[in-house]
Amino acid sequence: MSPTAHGYIAGGASAETTVTANRAAFDAWRIVPRMLTDISSRDTGVSLFGRRLPQPFMLAPIGALELAHREADVGAARAAAAAGVPAILSSQASQPMEACTAAMDTVTPGAPRWFQLYWPKSDALATSLIGRAEACGCEALVVTLDTPLLGWRPRDLDLGHLPFLRGQGLAQYTHDPVFQSMLADAPADADRPSITPRLLGNVLASARHYPGSTWRALTSGRGLATVRQFVATYSRPDLTWADLAWLRERTRLPILLKGVLSAEDARLAAEAGMDGLIVSNHGGRQVDGAIASLDALIDIRGAAPDLTLVLDSGVRTGADVLKALALGADAVAIGRPYAYALALAGAAGVAEWIANMAADFELTMALSGARSVDELRAGNVELRPAARS
Repeated sequence: MSPTAHGYIAGGASAETTVTANRAAFDAWRIVPRMLTDISSRDTGVSLFGRRLPQPFMLAPIGALELAHREADVGAARAAAAAGVPAILSSQASQPMEACTAAMDTVTPGAPRWFQLYWPKSDALATSLIGRAEACGCEALVVTLDTPLLGWRPRDLDLGHLPFLRGQGLAQYTHDPVFQSMLADAPADADRPSITPRLLGNVLASARHYPGSTWRALTSGRGLATVRQFVATYSRPDLTWADLAWLRERTRLPILLKGVLSAEDARLAAEAGMDGLIVSNHGGRQVDGAIASLDALIDIRGAAPDLTLVLDSGVRTGADVLKALALGADAVAIGRPYAYALALAGAAGVAEWIANMAADFELTMALSGARSVDELRAGNVELRPAARS
């Protein structure tokens, strides 16, 4: 990847201590393998919202995947569909959900897919995005709560880079009829910026990423208007728990709240009629010094025993998946590793990464003495705290 692409995907907030904490949390638990258990047959599957899945992991939503590879979201989605692993389609995708799900259905009709919603300021746009996700066969709605504002990310700041200002990662918006209708009212810059090579490059890039003719998008101003309207529309820092009732009325899909790290927030989510949580600190990209997602998991499971819990942030190996499941997760979501696999080899790279992760998890589970995820979650494999350095 280019330095700007790698900085955006790999980077974390401020000193990146939360990124480090996520890994330390997994390292703080040690597996105590059991011997002489019959592991000749094994089942790595889990059931989520009535769907039986072959693996307990899924692809987390990542914005602007075109930074990694030209196949972007479609390539990752195609690989996930071939393996029967859910792909959580991002609001900040480089390719629209319709293209991703069409590619998935070409590989495996009805392959599992969820949609991640960054709740915009426009209720009409939110309604449109949700309706499109339902029409695309998405089986759950993931509402990301931890990014009402972008975190302080020095890697991006050092490089002066934010992909959305170049029109990257905006495909869900440029293909949305409600968003298109908003472009005529796109706000102008409050202060006319100085014309610099970087500014001209961003204007040209925004036109190039607008659907159709680059020249038409450039001369009509629609490419630049898209960026301005996106900045004005993303996201909703005024949301409160009371707003979830509006969301619950807008969709028949199960709703999971992504970014919850507090046991009290988990209780509030259950009271609001939510179906699940993605216990996540956004891969350490939002709050420097935040609690590790795995460290939050045990208290959240105790506070909301009936909610489906997906653990996200810091998962890298089969042993990590095992530890998360044993500590109370129903599944895990994994992000950066598949983005790196995509960068290396497109859809084929993601497919190989999925196969490797599946093999790593199955072997670790079996060698620890468990034949299934149900046995892991029943406590058949002991985890023991290890002293942290």
